[in-house]
Amino acid sequence: MSWIRSWGITCFPRKHQMSNHPSLPDGPLSGIRVLDLTSVIFGPYASQILADYGADVIKLESPQGDSTRNTGPRYEKGLAAMFVSVNRNKRSLVLDLKQAAAREALLKLVDTADVFMHSIRPQKMAALGLSPEDLRARNPKLIYAALLGFGTGGSYEGRPAYDDTIQGMSGIADIMARQLGEPQYFPTIAADKTCGLVAAHAILAALFQRARTGVGETVEVPMFESMVSFNLVEHFYGKHFADDPGPSGYPRLMSRWRKPYRTADGYLCMMPYTDTHWKNFFIHSGHPEYADDPRFTDIGARTQNIDALYHLAQEIALTRTTEEWVALFDRIEIPATRISSLDDLESDPHLRDVGMFVDVADEQARNYRYVRNPVRIGDDTGPLRMPPRLGQHTRDVLQEAGLSEDDINALLASGAAH
Repeated sequence: MSWIRSWGITCFPRKHQMSNHPSLPDGPLSGIRVLDLTSVIFGPYASQILADYGADVIKLESPQGDSTRNTGPRYEKGLAAMFVSVNRNKRSLVLDLKQAAAREALLKLVDTADVFMHSIRPQKMAALGLSPEDLRARNPKLIYAALLGFGTGGSYEGRPAYDDTIQGMSGIADIMARQLGEPQYFPTIAADKTCGLVAAHAILAALFQRARTGVGETVEVPMFESMVSFNLVEHFYGKHFADDPGPSGYPRLMSRWRKPYRTADGYLCMMPYTDTHWKNFFIHSGHPEYADDPRFTDIGARTQNIDALYHLAQEIALTRTTEEWVALFDRIEIPATRISSLDDLESDPHLRDVGMFVDVADEQARNYRYVRNPVRIGDDTGPLRMPPRLGQHTRDVLQEAGLSEDDINALLASGAAH
């Protein structure tokens, strides 16, 4: 596990004492400075990915702080569960951008930045003098990333967007209704997290382009369009054929029988997929009469008869225990697993072996447990440092921007900085 130890990280269940005032990390994005004006999950998840890759992410907050600082259980005010989950490896700067002096301080920071990202309505950013034109005129190498609800130029431009509303607008509630009979949301913040991933890779692409051209760029990541693209990968389906369009929605995923199979003593997630998989399933489960059933012999036929196929598989699954099925499928090479509960994941043998859960102790020796960055680059998975307390690095960051001690003290005294 040298790729874990090389970062000074201790894997669960052991504990590691870490400073809340770390030196800046190494990593593929070492030397890249990100000014992050985003909040809640969408933007902070994206910037945490950049921080995990070694970027110096400066989280700029209002004096009230990101609302997630107080969402969920906590050891101390301002470091609640939802904030901890997407704000590690960052520094915190507090400026009151309603004050001109704070905006001037931010502009000095823009001069030192590689990436400026926000999740604020473009009209408000323009009113603050923080439009892409304003900032890229000042720093032509800047990557200006706007993380929005809806793309500019469209009918919904400027509207607020939240995970639930985007799930409804982008088709998620509809595909749930097609399967279950009534609209539902995914019980996860699918839009926020998916769009955070999109934003991270878009910013990385823009940085790669800048490395070749020497010039910055404006990047727009709209939640609505991103989630429509995500959902229609498989569900645009027959609509791809514009001259003779068929139905939308991939039938296999719409079947109400597509769910974990009930066994004689529990549940099973099994995935026969190929022609050979299904043939072997029927033969080795004691139902060879279905192995050559024309409804199930190839993927085209199975797709047309998916409800009948999955219903039949459910009836067969009831005849054996979960353990018996897992053993059989392992022998005949059909993908199948038991269900893991959320509470099972920390003790999963594979996740323990790869050090997926990491404990970090704060100054009071209180242990925080993190889910590390799943990506390895070389032998490393990236740094892991405590999320910042509100305004913890304000003075340090302003000094780095070139402000004098007197200037910083004046900002703090006026409330323009905290």
